[in-house]
Amino acid sequence: MNRDLLLAIDNGTQSVRAILFDARGEIVAKSRIPLDDYIVSAPGRHEHDPNGFWESLSQACKTLLAQHASFAERIAAVALTTQRATVINLDRSGEPLRPAITWLDQRKSPRIPALPLHWRAAFGIAGVGETIRYFQREAEANWIAQCEPELWERTEKFLLLSGYLLYRLTGDYIDSVGSQVGYLPFDFRTLAWAKPGDWKWDAMPIRPSMLPRLLEPGTIGGEIHDAASAATGIPRGTPVVMAAADKACEVLGAGCIAPTVGALSYGTTATVNTLSHRYIEATRFVPPYPAAIPHAYTTEVQIFRGYWMVNWFKEQFGHLEQQAARESGASVESYFDALVESVPPGSMGLMLQPYWTPGIRMPEAKGAIVGFGDVHTRAHLYRAMLEGLAFALRDGLERIERRSGVAVTSLRVAGGGSQSDAALQLTADIFGLPTSRPHVYETSGLGAAIDASVALGLHGDFATAVAAMTRTARTFEPEPQTHALYDELYGSVYQRLYGRLAPLYRAIRRITGYPS
Repeated sequence: MNRDLLLAIDNGTQSVRAILFDARGEIVAKSRIPLDDYIVSAPGRHEHDPNGFWESLSQACKTLLAQHASFAERIAAVALTTQRATVINLDRSGEPLRPAITWLDQRKSPRIPALPLHWRAAFGIAGVGETIRYFQREAEANWIAQCEPELWERTEKFLLLSGYLLYRLTGDYIDSVGSQVGYLPFDFRTLAWAKPGDWKWDAMPIRPSMLPRLLEPGTIGGEIHDAASAATGIPRGTPVVMAAADKACEVLGAGCIAPTVGALSYGTTATVNTLSHRYIEATRFVPPYPAAIPHAYTTEVQIFRGYWMVNWFKEQFGHLEQQAARESGASVESYFDALVESVPPGSMGLMLQPYWTPGIRMPEAKGAIVGFGDVHTRAHLYRAMLEGLAFALRDGLERIERRSGVAVTSLRVAGGGSQSDAALQLTADIFGLPTSRPHVYETSGLGAAIDASVALGLHGDFATAVAAMTRTARTFEPEPQTHALYDELYGSVYQRLYGRLAPLYRAIRRITGYPS
């Protein structure tokens, strides 16, 4: 039988998808299992049962292959992409010791390991001491070692979700270079585990033996073993190809392999990326992440909880649109698009700064909405949210352009928010660039399938694979008058907001202790 299908498994934040692609990048079949059983044991904590991740993956694959039994023998390879920075502790027998700490978790280590004097002096001279301490406080390994020391002593392997699921699929402790996004002793310049003597080994209690063997994206790392075949229905011996983390696969699946094409992700975290073969820090001392192709980087700026905020609005204030969609059978997105289009560009002066979660550059940041007047309705607020996110991402892209010296000439948008025509037109107008929607919604899965196609030789190289498997469905051109209005709002108002509000944010933090 002809093995002509590529199985991409995408373990995102909200669901696990098993998707079959052909060599042209078309979806042949897919199955989706929601992930809604996260554990929130205290404010700021966010965990999930590791076995639950595996069971959802298995169910997604079994459901897909039960519905399309004849496709199982046509699977040429499996490629995995997952949410980033979710960590799992395993014991000596490979069993999880505790719930996985997900990337949404906000706990911080109460104490951090003291670095050797020479490193402290070097970081002090460079002016990055606080950035290093931020890294240490955020590192999940430090929290576990401090707060659950007995459990940490029993930890034999410390893996990202990608490494854990690859272990369950193949029986080997392997992971992709392209998945290494998190607080780990990873050298982003060399795209390998840090060398002995690197400061990262002193910054956290992780030992080299606790980490998986790293392999390049687009290479075969193993094969489906007996237990995984029984659990998933994937035929035993099917090659397992190394892909990358979900954002990196999104960039590849959107076809953004030239540095002049910007990749926007309107997902739970909103991001702007460009792919480069050079190491470029868009934010000083914050590294670019590994790309889904070997020896390359995605230079990224992220707005944490970006489109999560939009979903929050829909849940809190969008009941009328959701009910109307249910009653009419039309897409709920069309009703929210109508809400956006009922308000003029600029939202009658209502401006939103979408920093709902602090980060390295802005540890005291909060979200802000300014310019309220008696004309404003929830429609104005919704449009202002979309505009604020686009303004923030434009600011990020301009930082990338300054650091790289390369001007971006077009955009492609993926993620849940990309399904909104109104959001994409608004994006084109704010950036002043043609903005395209990829031909498939499942761009992370498609990026993983592209890795598989190159590994198997279905396409000779990544450029050929991207040309064959990606294309745009619709392009939104900026409207000159609207762009001029947004340009003035961006320069005269949006870019000044943070500087004016930062002293107030710091006072709120000092008085209330939030964010800690």
